[in-house]
Amino acid sequence: MRQAAPTLAELLAALDARAGVAQRHLQLIALLDWIRGDAKSVPAATGRLALLVEAAERSPEVAARLSAWWSALVQALDITTLLADFGFAQRTSMGSELMERLRYKLLPASPDTLDASELFMLALPGEFDARWLAAIDDDLLARLRAVIAPDSMDGSGANAWQLALLDAMTYCAGQILSTGFAPELRLRMTEETREAQPFHALIRDVESLRVEVLHPLRTPERRDAAVQRLRERLDACRAAASSVYAHFEDNGISVGLVFRLRQLRERILRVRDLLECLLTPRPAASAVRLLARLVTVGRERRSVRALLASSSSLLAAKVAERSAETGEHYITRTAGEYLAMVRKAAGGGAVMAFTTLIKLGLYALALPVFWGGFLAGINYAASFVLIQLLHFTVATKQPAMTAPAMAAKLNDLDDDASVEEFVDKVTHLVRSQVAAVLGNVLLVFPVALALALGIGWLKDEPALDETHARQVLESLHLLGPSLLFAAFTGVLLFASSIFAGWVENWFVLRRLDSAIQFNPRITRTLGQARAVRWAHYLRENISGFAANVSLGFMLGLTPAFAGFFGLGLEVRHVTLSAGQAGAAAASLGWQAVHEPLFWWAVAMIPFNGALNVLVSFYLAFRVALRAHNVSGVDRSRIYRALRSRLVRAPLSFFLPSRSAV
Repeated sequence: MRQAAPTLAELLAALDARAGVAQRHLQLIALLDWIRGDAKSVPAATGRLALLVEAAERSPEVAARLSAWWSALVQALDITTLLADFGFAQRTSMGSELMERLRYKLLPASPDTLDASELFMLALPGEFDARWLAAIDDDLLARLRAVIAPDSMDGSGANAWQLALLDAMTYCAGQILSTGFAPELRLRMTEETREAQPFHALIRDVESLRVEVLHPLRTPERRDAAVQRLRERLDACRAAASSVYAHFEDNGISVGLVFRLRQLRERILRVRDLLECLLTPRPAASAVRLLARLVTVGRERRSVRALLASSSSLLAAKVAERSAETGEHYITRTAGEYLAMVRKAAGGGAVMAFTTLIKLGLYALALPVFWGGFLAGINYAASFVLIQLLHFTVATKQPAMTAPAMAAKLNDLDDDASVEEFVDKVTHLVRSQVAAVLGNVLLVFPVALALALGIGWLKDEPALDETHARQVLESLHLLGPSLLFAAFTGVLLFASSIFAGWVENWFVLRRLDSAIQFNPRITRTLGQARAVRWAHYLRENISGFAANVSLGFMLGLTPAFAGFFGLGLEVRHVTLSAGQAGAAAASLGWQAVHEPLFWWAVAMIPFNGALNVLVSFYLAFRVALRAHNVSGVDRSRIYRALRSRLVRAPLSFFLPSRSAV
């Protein structure tokens, strides 16, 4: 049976300044729960706070108990750590911060603590608390201060608050100085920034302000000059940190460094907030506003999603930017480019026919599930790499690359002409995908069929026995789970493109191309000229190798790992599926054309290709939209223009126009 909520009188009667730390904190949490109520109405919450103040004003006994309890509560806590460090990572590693946030989410916190930050998150955990704190008016604040801290009304409390603010600013300045002097950040700053030495005098400027604020004989002019120097110093530190981002543009992005830069920027902003609280003529109001902002900070402090989003957004932008550059090469505009894409895709289809036969041959070995999947992954990866080296293409690898190129164009849709230009690009993209899929499928099927027939002629028996061939066709049945598997394969295609972008960024960030070109051991082994060629080649092609190898092993090992958990998940790559259908048809002979099973498998191929392409394109497009900060796009204009083009020139989505040159 649920216990009834305590009344205000019961809560005030329970306040005990001599109680233990945990009990005093529980009393604070209970009092704030009563003020919060059902957390639906801010005026109701501030009204309950007014009732608490009125109860203390009416009864000197209640006021004395409340004041003594509050004094014991705040004296046991160090508010400096709350003001200076709340919301910031205790360590500079993003991995450590991730584990810390998971701990906050999964493990309960104890009120038996002397850490003001821990108590703050327990007592004010929700966004509603920020709202009702910010809504407290000045009159109610003055009355509240009079009943909970009457001794501070003579001015001594204000000095204690100022001292806490100054201590917090000194602590923050020390953390800023430590991060600003870190070699991994300092070496990435511009030369002009390093020569200006913005971080060197930060502590001195904070201490100068302390002297001007606390010394009773200093003039306001001297204090204002110290404040101005500190503000200028903070701006210089912030500009120095921002200069590191320019280095990221050309030399790769580290999620760990981005995390540290964001922490540095937030600490600089915290010092500015503390400075405003120090200088305001309304210290009580500024203190409550600061606490309201800290409530929001506390929610973000517990958010794993916010940490990953803020720290990885630049990496996503870099991956999307590189994919957009690569994706431009996959979009055909002229008839010549269209035919060239068909030829490249046909070459890729021919290679994939051999891949298909090798994959079917692995089934005959009856290997354990993992090792069968591992060898299949090697087979796929080697085939994809060979296709890359031969400058052929695989249709389903294109969408994840072309999507960022499309998303980048959405930033420029200002008029009807730009919308028409975007529609032109859509038609070029769809045409390119049609050409690539047709090139793959139309060659992989006959080549796989011919190879299977050749193997059967050499062995004097079908490459696949009839039972196995029917099992292959059954697995490709349109009315089976193959549509789901094809969509899932689109997710793997997208994942391989993301992995490729990450690997390329890591390669550039670690300057491995420079190491290959100049490292003495490598140059002695390869020779200077060859080392230079290898460095440039890997810089240009590392993304492609990473995408091909990762996709190969994903296609091979995913069914094995899924089977371990009893999921029965398979992959359906359109080119491989078409090759498998061709090999199965060779085993069945002319009888295949009379088999409904064969035609159901053939009918699956266009749907397979569409799902592979659309899912990978959609996921890459969404990532690119976020990376490019695209918002507010007038989608109705785009849809209207696309419908108009589809009615006016439907063949433009499948074939280049004769006027294209």
